[in-house]
Amino acid sequence: MNTGIQLAYLVASVLFIIGIKYLGKTKDARKGNFISAVGMLIAIVATLLTLDVLTFIEIGVCVLIGSVIGLYYAHKVPMTKIPEMVALFNGFGGLASFAVALSDFYLKSETNLASLDAVNLTSILLSLLIGGVTFTGSMVAYLKLDGKVSGQPITFKGQHALNLFLLIAFVAASVLVFLDPTQVTFIVILIVISLLLGVMTVIPIGGADMPVVISLLNSYSGMAACATGFILNNNVLIVAGSLVGASGIILTQIMCKAMNRSLVNVLLGGFGQTVATGGADGPAVVVKEIGVEETAMLFDSASSVIVVPGYGMAVAQAQHVIRELMEQCEKRNINFRFAIHPVAGRMPGHMNVLLAEANVPYEQLKEMDEINPEFPSTDVALVVGANDVVNPAARDDKTAPIYGMPILNVDQAQQVVFLKRSMRPGFAGIENEVLFDPKTSLLFGDAKDSLTKVVNSLKTL
Repeated sequence: MNTGIQLAYLVASVLFIIGIKYLGKTKDARKGNFISAVGMLIAIVATLLTLDVLTFIEIGVCVLIGSVIGLYYAHKVPMTKIPEMVALFNGFGGLASFAVALSDFYLKSETNLASLDAVNLTSILLSLLIGGVTFTGSMVAYLKLDGKVSGQPITFKGQHALNLFLLIAFVAASVLVFLDPTQVTFIVILIVISLLLGVMTVIPIGGADMPVVISLLNSYSGMAACATGFILNNNVLIVAGSLVGASGIILTQIMCKAMNRSLVNVLLGGFGQTVATGGADGPAVVVKEIGVEETAMLFDSASSVIVVPGYGMAVAQAQHVIRELMEQCEKRNINFRFAIHPVAGRMPGHMNVLLAEANVPYEQLKEMDEINPEFPSTDVALVVGANDVVNPAARDDKTAPIYGMPILNVDQAQQVVFLKRSMRPGFAGIENEVLFDPKTSLLFGDAKDSLTKVVNSLKTL
């Protein structure tokens, strides 16, 4: 029986690795997700059989209930709310590790104090810290993403010093737990500190840094699961947690590189703390508006178009009408592509997910390094709800908070059309000088409504 369980764990671990490999490409992501889910199902069933707490029938009923709940939310939650759901998933993963560590400590301190050796106790304390930080940090991220808490950084004097004090206090209380594991007061202190640290580390981070925060919290949830694996002496949980933790850290580093910022810089204060009062240097304060019919004529006469999607596209749920625009352009033999910035949206791959949901072909989604050389030869660049990721201040203005961040070079296109609700700046809080460029036209209004009118007008040409 034990050999069979270990083989099941081995199979599950291999499926996890294969699943993550497939997740590296958009067109194979669904397959990778399914393979990983099968691996997790095998791991869960094997674990339950090891514990001998449920029969196969009871396991089947639980799987059925969980599947129904999962399917319900998969259909109920709109694609625009996926970042919020990911944040909740990260939080629940941290909470599960936190609860397991707490319950294991309670049981062993009550019944088998000798089993709380250095390795086990260290795993419990790490799981409490990482799990607690992941849970409350993810809840704050969820509230920011959902608009229930301001997306702007929430800071106060002495904030970083307070975080450092809390971390030192956690280490000190952990030492006291090692000295006397029966003292409940120390554990309560650790619980409070870990939950408070989660809040304190996420509230100073601005909305533009949410993709990095989501990646980091995902890594935290994996590390918490890994620590829980050591607590329970469960190999597959250690492997799964390690994979999630490592891949999350790698993704976080990729996101930071895409923004030309360090992880420390993100954690100590995000975009949005610097609010500019003007646009580019000089007297340019007037923008050029464009109407629906003019926009349609611009597309009709173009030979190449690049669309730059951003979070505004997600808010307006404009991905389907953009696909219709793509179809109309392709009927006219227009070269139609999408330029995807790594940090566009509110989570890694947000734009890819939305456009895939609208059945946009994967091969038309171009990454930044691949698409940037094509802007100079492009007739029309259409920016839908993006701002900071196309702002030339990242290249030219050393005082800008986004200076050094690689951007999509829409300003090099022959014509630029911006879809905006208003002239409000992006999360970085600075004006985008592209808006004042003579070759840029602004189409104001809801992106979905505006593009629907453009598509309808294009059909009549």
